[in-house]
Amino acid sequence: MSNNKLFNVAVVGATGAVGGQIIRLLSERKFPINELKLLSSARSAGQVISFGGQDIVLEEAKPESFDGVEIALFSAGGDVSRELIPHAIDRGVICIDNTSAFRMDPDTPLVVPEVNVDKINEHRGIIANPNCSTIQLVAALKPLYDRFGMSRIIVSTYQAVSGAGQNAINEMLKQSKDVIAGDDVTPAILPVSSLPVKHQIAFNAIPQIDKFTDNGFTFEEMKMINETKKIMDDESLEVTTTCVRIPVVYGHSESVYVELKSDFELDEVRELLANAPGIVLQDNPAEQLYPLATEAAGKLETFVGRVRRDLNNPRGLNMWIVSDNLLKGAAWNAVQIAEYIALEQE
Repeated sequence: MSNNKLFNVAVVGATGAVGGQIIRLLSERKFPINELKLLSSARSAGQVISFGGQDIVLEEAKPESFDGVEIALFSAGGDVSRELIPHAIDRGVICIDNTSAFRMDPDTPLVVPEVNVDKINEHRGIIANPNCSTIQLVAALKPLYDRFGMSRIIVSTYQAVSGAGQNAINEMLKQSKDVIAGDDVTPAILPVSSLPVKHQIAFNAIPQIDKFTDNGFTFEEMKMINETKKIMDDESLEVTTTCVRIPVVYGHSESVYVELKSDFELDEVRELLANAPGIVLQDNPAEQLYPLATEAAGKLETFVGRVRRDLNNPRGLNMWIVSDNLLKGAAWNAVQIAEYIALEQE
């Protein structure tokens, strides 16, 4: 992007997987930066990260770190966001938060730029980035919601291990080698590192992401339900989810069934999806063309395919949605929001 005004920017959680992608995108997109602060835990402070041909020394994230900062992108966990964002806002910083800390706060816009970019202007110092699985879902469904209306959404996710962090990736790769070699597998991280029971992820599917709530759904599933309603600004939407971890490194896949409020033709549905911002339609069964996590990895778009009318409900529609969970599902969505803020202040 190009902009006459330059901004003082901070990235909180600069050493994490999402933080690293944010830094890369800020560089590749030529975000208008005057000064870039890379903030991390005390443990990582002092490390050096290259950005735009210069070496930047990581600093420990503290309240005073935000003096002079105009835009801050947070991706260091909910506890860090809850602690530091109020201090940043007090210093006049516009915060873009990748955690779940403020998503359901009624005063905090929850934004996917292709869906509700206008909500950014309602911020009170913070804009929340939705859950990775929610982002790709609403990006694909919004053009259909606007054209036909929508009453019900049923989603089953097939989520990459990178959503649980680098240690989960390492565990999956090691387990895969151990299984192939005939060695014993001792799970240590998945499905939830803080819970006592661990399950093998290699050559497996684990129907648990995050802890369970009292209603039998996991927190991940409830995030998708609540966030979808908030982003679509429709509490009447009936949304139900089952979130599953599978042995894929990058790219979340979703099997989605929706019930539309008015009749539709499949050709129009495909046309709407093909022309929707940030969406790539890959839907040619005759040539076995449909979205794959392996091909979506590293790309900024959301991919949609397997579009077909339900056999029992003429207003029911099935589709398959895939996107890179670290990019559109996190870093890219946050940088898109930052770009919008920068353009508005040009």
